[in-house]
This record gives sequence, C-alpha cells and structure tokens, in this order.
Amino acid sequence: MNMNALEIINLKKVYREGLEALKGINLSVKQGEFFALLGPNGAGKSTAIGIVCSLVKKTSGQVFILNHDLDKAPEKAKCNLGLVPQEFNFNGFEKVINILINQAGFYGIPYDRAKKNAEYYLKKLELWPKAHTPARFLSGGMKRRLMIARGLVHEPKLLILDEPTAGVDIEARRFTWDFLKEINRQGTTIILTTHYLEEAENLCNQVAIIHLGNIIKNTSVKELIATLPTQSYILDLKTAIPFDFVIPEFHTRVIDSHTLEVDCLANQAIGDVFIILKSFGQDVTSLRNKTNRLEELFLNLVKK
Repeated sequence: MNMNALEIINLKKVYREGLEALKGINLSVKQGEFFALLGPNGAGKSTAIGIVCSLVKKTSGQVFILNHDLDKAPEKAKCNLGLVPQEFNFNGFEKVINILINQAGFYGIPYDRAKKNAEYYLKKLELWPKAHTPARFLSGGMKRRLMIARGLVHEPKLLILDEPTAGVDIEARRFTWDFLKEINRQGTTIILTTHYLEEAENLCNQVAIIHLGNIIKNTSVKELIATLPTQSYILDLKTAIPFDFVIPEFHTRVIDSHTLEVDCLANQAIGDVFIILKSFGQDVTSLRNKTNRLEELFLNLVKK
C-alpha cells in the first residue's frame, strides 16, 4: 500500500494576539508527487510549512511524515524530511563541502557516507569546483543550489522547498527545474511553494491553494487549468504579419511581426488556427502556452 509522504489533519494555528493563521486545514501528499502549495502573503502557507518542519508550534491537529506522527515519533519523522528555506542560513565562513558534511552529521550519518553524499550532490548541482571555497564567496545562484544540496544530503524521502529559485536568473532557474524533476523521477516527494506560478505549472502535478488560513482548492494542475474559460497560446510565425492581422473566428493579438497571441474558448481548437494560418500562407514554427494561466486562476479563486 502506497503511504502518504505527508498527512495533515485538522491543523490549526492561533497566535497569541488572536490571529488564526490556520483554520483546521487537511492535506494529503502522496509519495512520489511533485506538489505545489500556493497562496498570497499571509495566507498561511509559511505557517503550515513551519509546523511540518517543527519550526512553529501548532495550536492543534496532527502531522504525519511517512506515517510517523510528528508528536509521537519526531526523530523518525524528521529524518524523512528535508527543508530548503528561502533565506540563506548557512555559515558563510564555512567551506561548502563542510556545510553539507556537518548537516548530514546532524542526522547521524557517518562521516564517510556524509562525505560521499556531499560530493555527489555538489557534483550534481555543479558546485564541486567550489567545494573548498567559503560559502560567502558563492554567487546568489550558487548559494541557492547549495541550499538544495544541504536539504538533500541526508537523503530525505520528502523535500520541502520554499521559493527555491527566488532572485535567480532564467538559466539558473531552468537548471534547478531540471534537477528537481530528476530527483522527483527517482522517487523523492517534493512540496514546492513559489510566487513564480509558471514554476508550479511546469514542475508540479498536484496543487493546493491556501487563502486566509483555509485550503480553497486541492486538485491536479491539469484539472485546475482546465477550468479556465479560455486557453491562451503564443505562436511564432515563419514570415512577417501586419500589425492589424486578425483571425475573425478567434481573439488574436499581434505581439510583433512574427508573434501572434491567440485565445481559444472551450469549444475551440488551436489546430483550427493552424489551418486558417496555412490558408494565409503562414507556417507556425513554434507554439507555447501563455505562462500566466495559473496566475489568472489564482487571482480568480482568492477573489471569491
């Protein structure tokens, strides 16, 4: 029987001043999933993650990590959990490889194995040339990758990432995405919080949206996106089009002389656009979804 990597039951958090950060949320994340937890600032997602990682004290409720009750078997639960926080919180004067070896030691991993794991993840994350460099000399993108390596060095079955690509350039973000996809395929369950909604759409198969301390949506990314009344596509065209170019049956916008944006209603197919463009002597060289679809969904949900 496939157990859940994370099970949250009726989790509540009321702060001393009376603020209800969590109002009894329930959440299950299956093993092997790449799960997105989304929400605006103050929604409760950071509080929920803080409780799961034993950084915030809950008011009531239960948390299970790989079937281990966080209250009754905290050591077993925590050994299965890796956390990559948004803030850099390592010792900048410590050498990169020592940061990982010492982190593994906190989980009782023998030195030889810790060193082997550290070398493996530094190489996978292209940090090995900096292994003996004090961490303060790393670039921002390298520091982000070091945080991920530190979260994985004890080989947890569940990895929680809080804004893992915040502030990094597009190339570094894509590299991180590819690495996370790889470890997820190898069996690591990943829970991701992000403000880059394109990131959730590209990486995750399940998504929960939290707002004002309640989970207001919990579904697959595909099903969530399917609720949009329209789908927007960006088409790159082989030859130039005039700026007043239109397809009467569709809502279109000319972005530039070789780029067309098209909206398709639920009863319309993007393939029909290809046929119409072909009749105008136009060939489509590439097609991609507009990247703000999940953002539009999120804004619609939190307004309700």
